[in-house]
Amino acid sequence: QVQLVESGGGLVQAGGSLRLSCTTSRNIFSFRYMAWHRQAPGKQRELVAHITSGGSTVDADSVKDRFTISRDNAKNTVYLQMNILKPEDPGVYFCNVLEGLSGRTYWGQGTQVTVSS
Repeated sequence: QVQLVESGGGLVQAGGSLRLSCTTSRNIFSFRYMAWHRQAPGKQRELVAHITSGGSTVDADSVKDRFTISRDNAKNTVYLQMNILKPEDPGVYFCNVLEGLSGRTYWGQGTQVTVSS
C-alpha cells in the first residue's frame, strides 16, 4: 500500500500562485509516473500534468505555460507549481501515482484550491 499526502491548497486571488506538494510513503523511483488531477464541482476529474520516472512531463493544454510539475527524488515528493491562477482553475487537486512493478494506481485524499476573482 502506498500513502500519498498532499498539501499546499488554499484560497488565492486570480493571478496569484500556489504550490502543491504530494509526499509518498515509498521511494519515488518505484513509480512509473506521478500525476496531478483536478475535479471541479459537477465536472469530471481531469489530468492536469504528469511526470514520468524518466523525468518527462506532460501538461494539459489549459495549464500550459502556467503550471509546472516537478519532483524531488530525495524527498519522495512531487510538486505542482501553479502560476497565474484563473477562475477556471479551482477544484480539488489529487495526486496520483502508477506503481511500476504492480501496475497499481494510488490516489491522495485531495487538496482544495479556490480562486477568488
